[in-house]
Order: sequence, then structure tokens, then C-alpha cells
Amino acid sequence: MLKRLLMVALMWLAVGTVAVAQEAVEGTVAEPTVAERIDAAVRPVADAVSGGIFYSVPVGGVQFPLIVGWLILAGFIFTLYFGFINVRGFKHGFDLIRGKYSDPKSKDAGEVSHFRALTSAVSGTVGLGNIAGVAVAITIGGPGATFWMILAGLLGMSTKFVECTLGVMYRLEKPDGTISGGPMYYLSRGITENYPGLRHFGSALAIIFALCAMMGAIGAGAMFQANQAYAQIENVTGGMSNGSLWFGLLYAVLGGVVVIGGITRIGSVTARLVPGMAALYIIGALFVIFTNIGQVPAAFGAIIDGAFTAEGVTGGVIGALIQGFRRAAFSNEAGLGSAAIAHSAVKTKEPLTEGFVALWEPFIDTVVICTMTALVIIITNQHIVGGADGVQLTSNAFATIGDWTPYALAVIVLLFAFSTTITWAYYGAKACSFLFNESKVALYGFKFFYLVMAVVGCTMPLGSIVDIADALLFIMAIPNLIGVYLLMPVVKRALDSYWSRLKSGEIHKVA
Repeated sequence: MLKRLLMVALMWLAVGTVAVAQEAVEGTVAEPTVAERIDAAVRPVADAVSGGIFYSVPVGGVQFPLIVGWLILAGFIFTLYFGFINVRGFKHGFDLIRGKYSDPKSKDAGEVSHFRALTSAVSGTVGLGNIAGVAVAITIGGPGATFWMILAGLLGMSTKFVECTLGVMYRLEKPDGTISGGPMYYLSRGITENYPGLRHFGSALAIIFALCAMMGAIGAGAMFQANQAYAQIENVTGGMSNGSLWFGLLYAVLGGVVVIGGITRIGSVTARLVPGMAALYIIGALFVIFTNIGQVPAAFGAIIDGAFTAEGVTGGVIGALIQGFRRAAFSNEAGLGSAAIAHSAVKTKEPLTEGFVALWEPFIDTVVICTMTALVIIITNQHIVGGADGVQLTSNAFATIGDWTPYALAVIVLLFAFSTTITWAYYGAKACSFLFNESKVALYGFKFFYLVMAVVGCTMPLGSIVDIADALLFIMAIPNLIGVYLLMPVVKRALDSYWSRLKSGEIHKVA
């Protein structure tokens, strides 16, 4: 029954979206387009789903989404339970990334190195949230939101540690050497192994997670990212006739060259793409910062003062805190479980090693890149000047040092969007494969459909579809964290064993 429902849903979407693309090209405007009719039909569902998952309660005069509290609470609990692993495991994680403990002659199961597993996961989180989301946080919560955003990123490191350790611990190693892992597997296999009486509960959590991951990937990973990538290109070029369709086709073809090859090819591409695009953005941000070097002390002062006073900000300190926590949670995805799918493919016999490597993911995404964005905006006073929001506000901040910078930012946004698209294709395909008993037909069928939807995403207004996709992504955090809470004693025992073997020299550097 589940397979039939999924196939009917995918066929319905395909038929509808082909018509959408055709109308977009033909320019039909006399009557409501198929896209507008779909939006009108889906809007009530989108509002209900989005309103439910992002249900907010008033805190200090500011609406606080409970799902954000669910994610931040997990970060606090895991940080305390594992003895501030985000601090004491940080250096060891860096050594693992550098290959200090990896034997090149090892025949350990897995498909990619620690470094490539990390870059694959980072490519899924570093995206428009690092540029547009930070601008929104500062616009609403003031400079002080930056402080709380950094704190949330540090807490998210502990969450990623647990998720990614479990991802490797309960991954599925196939006869052909490929790996399938992530929450779908530790929710089903892990809970069954440790709590036999809850095996049906664990399977239900896994199915819910996989369904949300698959559909959320299509909306947020394919359609939204492609749509926003084209919007930035159109913004700086002025667009062209049928430009969205041609851009979408090129975007999908380039994406297909990568995603069809699986995590091995994704890891190979992201190993080059992620450091490069992150370096470009950081260099650009540092250029803005050094151009306004005299404003740096005042900017840090505004961040600290705003975190604990937040005068003139709606909700005061609570408002700044909520916005910082909210944008960090949306950016680094700690608690959603998505990154564990990529990290599970690592070559290792020690699941804990990938947990240590995963500590670096929220650090890079939130503590480094998001903070750079915040400093650029605050130093240039664009949050005070106003007149723009989201990515446009960040673009205006970069434009203060030269008219050429919006073009450079557009290229960076394109890279950020593309990297997110290829990684979420892998996440969604693995979720689909899980639901269809590791079927390769389902795996490649999903990838093809995903790429078609990226084309459609460039040619239509997204509206309610993206609202549903966002909600589905965050629904993933509910079954995922329930399972992680149940399994964290397993990780704690493994961590104690790993530390003792590391200190005794049983686990030692090989390079």
C-alpha cells in the first residue's frame, strides 16, 4: 500500500509539474496558470502542516516556535550528557579530518574518507540560510542575535556528534560495498537491537522520517535551491527569454552528472567545491571587514550589548535570543538527522570517529560562515539603513565596497545552492531506497524525478510547495531526536570505550 501511494503521488506531481513548465514557457497569463491552481489547492494543506510544525508560543512578547525549542533543548542535553564533547573532542575531530588516524591500506567498510564525508554533509547545510537567514535574524533580533546564534551552533555540535555516531553504528553494508545509513537505520535497527519491545515503534519512526526526508528534499533541496539560484542570476543579468527553463535544464544536467554517481562522486565534488566556495565567501567577507576595520570593535560591542540588553529590539533580550537560536537551527540542521546519512558512508571501523568529525559541521556552518555574514551586515550598518531584507540585505552590505560585489555574491549563492541540491538528492534517494527495500530502481528513479523537479523549481512560483517542504524537513527532527534520546546511552558506552583506548595508545595516529 505504501509503495502504491508513493507512486501515485509522484505520478500526480510529475503530470502537474510538466504542465506548469509548459505554461511557464508559453507565458500564459489570461487565466490562472497550473502553478497558481496548484498553489491555491495546496495552500490550505501547506498552512495546516506549516502551522502545526512551526507552532509558536509567546515568550517575552515574541513568538517562539516550539520546534526550535525542541532542537535547542537537544543540544543542551547532549552537551551536558556527553561532558561538553563539543569542546573536548574538537581537536581530535580535526586530526581525524586530516587523516592522522586513517590507514590508507585499510579495508574498512565505507565509501568515502572522513574529509569527504564532512564536505558532503557541509554542502547540504551551507546554503542560503547562511546569507539570507542571518540577515533576517539581525533585522528582527538586532546584532545581539549573532551571539545567541553562535551559542546555538556550539550546542548543535554535540547533537551532530550523537547523530553521526549512530549513523555509522547502525548503517547497512551491502554486498556491493555501498553503504546506506542515517536515522532510518538507527531508528529501526538500533531501537530494535536495544529495545526489542519497541521494534514496531522504531520502524514507524523510521518510515515517518524517510517519507519526510524524501518529500522535503524535493521541495527544499531541488525546487527551492534551483529557484533561488536562478533568481540571483536573473537579478544581476536581467534575465532572458525562457531563461528560467534553460537555466533549470543546465542546472539539472550538471546536478545529474554528480548525483547519479552516488556518495563517492558527491564526496569527490564537494571535497573541491565546499572548501572553495567557503573560502570565496570568507575572503569576500574579510575584504568588507578590513575595508571597515575601524568599525570592528563597535560591531563586537553591539553584538555583546545586544545579546544582554537588546534595546529597541522587539522582545528585548528574549527577542534577540529567539532569533539567534532560530536561524542557527534552520541553518546547521542539527537535530534533523539529515547529515547522518552522508556521514554514514565514511570508511571506518570506529563509529565514534565520525561523531568527532561531525563536530566541525555546525562550527563551519554557523560559528564561522554565519558569523562572517553577521559582521558584514553590522559593520556596514545595513540593518539600520533598512530598505531590504534577506539575501538582498547581505548583497547591499557587500555592495558598500564596490558595485562588482553583488555579481560575486551571486556566483557564491549559486555555488551554495548547487551544493545543497546535490547533497539533498543523495539524502532523498537514500530515504526512498529505504522505503522500497533497497531497490536500485527506486533509488535511481527518485534521483531522476528529483532533477526534473529542480527544472520545475526554476519555472514556477513555489509558494505553498516550499512551505510544506520546510515543514516536512523539520518534522524529521521529531522522530529523529526521540530515537537519539533512546540510543544515547549506547553512544555514551561507546565513547567511554573509545576514550580509554585512545589514551592507552590502542587507537593511535598512523600519519
